[in-house]
Amino acid sequence: MKKKIHPALPDSSLHRVNPMVQTLFHIPERVAGIPLFGAGLLLAVWAVASLVFLAWLAWRQGFNADTLGYVPLLLLIGALIGWVLPRISEAGLGLPIRGYGVMLLLAVVSGTALTVWRGRQVGLDADWVITLVFWGFIPGIIGARMFYVIEYWPNFQRLTFGETFLAIINITEGGLVVYGSLLGGMLGFGALILREKLPSLATLDLVVPGMLLGLALGRIGCFLNGCCFGGACDLPWAVRFPAGSPSYAQQAQKGEVFLYGLKILGAADDPPAITAVEPGSEAEKEGLKAGQHVRSINGFSVLTVDDAQLLLLAAHRRGPEIRVETAERRGVVRLAVPSPLPRGRPIHPTQLYSAIDAFVLCLFLLAYAPFTRRDGELLALLLTFYPINRFLMEFIRTDEPGVLWTRLSIGQIISLLLLTAAAGLWVYVLRRPPGKAYPP
Repeated sequence: MKKKIHPALPDSSLHRVNPMVQTLFHIPERVAGIPLFGAGLLLAVWAVASLVFLAWLAWRQGFNADTLGYVPLLLLIGALIGWVLPRISEAGLGLPIRGYGVMLLLAVVSGTALTVWRGRQVGLDADWVITLVFWGFIPGIIGARMFYVIEYWPNFQRLTFGETFLAIINITEGGLVVYGSLLGGMLGFGALILREKLPSLATLDLVVPGMLLGLALGRIGCFLNGCCFGGACDLPWAVRFPAGSPSYAQQAQKGEVFLYGLKILGAADDPPAITAVEPGSEAEKEGLKAGQHVRSINGFSVLTVDDAQLLLLAAHRRGPEIRVETAERRGVVRLAVPSPLPRGRPIHPTQLYSAIDAFVLCLFLLAYAPFTRRDGELLALLLTFYPINRFLMEFIRTDEPGVLWTRLSIGQIISLLLLTAAAGLWVYVLRRPPGKAYPP
């Protein structure tokens, strides 16, 4: 759903309309009266821990390039603690811990642990494997976020550069593209492989099962977040996401569900008029009718259909009632926000389908690994099976439109490109003599 900022609205009112924020808990802003974020207790702990960690590395391996290689990461963590965390904390509540962010962390830890275990199977040092994962993880996250930001750039435009930048780097509420992470991770792995003159195909074979395990857990985070959703479903396992979720917003925009008893449809920039009123709803009882022109919602002037839809979608965050003013009647109509919030139509839980797909493919690669005769076979299998599965999955996903004058989504087009690359990789791998750089 396209998002734009209405000039009359405060900055905080619309920034979180699209994502379904699944908050697990909040970390308090203060501990024993001492600020925790910003120039507070956590930054002091970070400074001491960073110095101790660098001193330990220098004592163990010397003050060399590998030791200095950790400095940018430590500085990045410090910047997050000192500048980002205070800005994403909620006043009076503290730092929200999102389900998506927790699953992303579990994905990284689990994928790294699996890769370390596989590295030990072939005699590789755990520290070296962790360095390898680090070189793929950071570019992978950057690539995944850049891909999403470019695709949905209007959703990140804010009133100031600082707010736009903060929206871009706030990944705890979702907004990562799998293919972007794959491309970014491969570039990161490739840079380390070239720098250290490592066997490229053998090294990539080492990490791909861990990538798939991380993907499986990350998709569960997508389910908690409500993104990457599917189309209408009448099967027993169909899910209904609540108001505020991306799927609910899309259904409301298409007129498939009522927004608190109202439908306000049309082109995004059309003047806002009530299209339909739900029979028996509170809106009907209060005298709202189809054809009435909406002037304001919750005290904010409404100029377009887009404004009206966004304000109604955000209404549950602003209080227990919705105040609607129309041009055809005097006074303000007050509609109570129901509890629990209304839910959308049943849809496919494609996030869970994708999680199962990635987990099964991970197990398949682990089971097949002892039978490989040439380096690159696991990578080729990944680039064969995952694009096929993703291409088919996109047919039941409705969160991405067709691109390039086709009915194919961007994910399907990239899947076709990767299948072409996989065919070339298979030709290259199978023409090589049997042998592996990392013997069992």
